[in-house]
Amino acid sequence: MTTKNYNTFWEFYPFYLSQHQNSICRLLHFIGTSIIILLLIFYVNTTSDLIFIPLVGYGFAWVGHFFFEKNKPATFQYPLYSLMGDFVMFWDILTRKEKI
Repeated sequence: MTTKNYNTFWEFYPFYLSQHQNSICRLLHFIGTSIIILLLIFYVNTTSDLIFIPLVGYGFAWVGHFFFEKNKPATFQYPLYSLMGDFVMFWDILTRKEKI
């Protein structure tokens, strides 16, 4: 499988959105990112608490991809851009720029 090289995040983001067209997948991403934000605000007291953050976020997202979107998460090819995409898509859904 050939990996496209994106020069910027904003060049990558349309691809990211194309991998998140299923509404249940988007909803699961939104829920996972919401929980991550809440955990960071209200739960994380020590650095060892941070281990749970990726498990929660990726858990919800990967269920969305494997069972509903039926594709491979972009995290495997573009880990940093994908993480950024999660938060941008979360904000875009929250501000109604994108739909669930």
